[in-house]
Amino acid sequence: MKEGFKTVESISVPSNFDHLPTVESLIDRVCNQCGVSEDAYGNVLISVTEAFNNALIHGNKLSKSLEVAVAVAEDLSELCFAVKDQGAGFDFENIEDPTSPENIEKENGRGIYLMRHLADEVVYTDGGREVNIYFKK
Repeated sequence: MKEGFKTVESISVPSNFDHLPTVESLIDRVCNQCGVSEDAYGNVLISVTEAFNNALIHGNKLSKSLEVAVAVAEDLSELCFAVKDQGAGFDFENIEDPTSPENIEKENGRGIYLMRHLADEVVYTDGGREVNIYFKK
């Protein structure tokens, strides 16, 4: 996370889709508390839930013994959602373009693309185990 950000709230939940409503509630609370506009709210919800799903499926491989942490921080102009899994990480610098003809019919591979287009900035750290998703307020 960028320097100067203050943590607003954080949670850690087992790798299980049953905890998606908990993450959605966190998003709702923080967006209301931090004054995120209704127009931006949808982008935040889609991006953060996509990051959470990626952490569950690709990071922790749905292992219920592992957890996904979601932290939210802010500065004066931006809000950051950090989603971290306990998996092996991945090569985030070499991601296939889901819009290219050879990938268009694949069932997977659109989440990171969506996050990058809906958020103001997406930064991977810790070998791909953590994603920081930034939104302007």
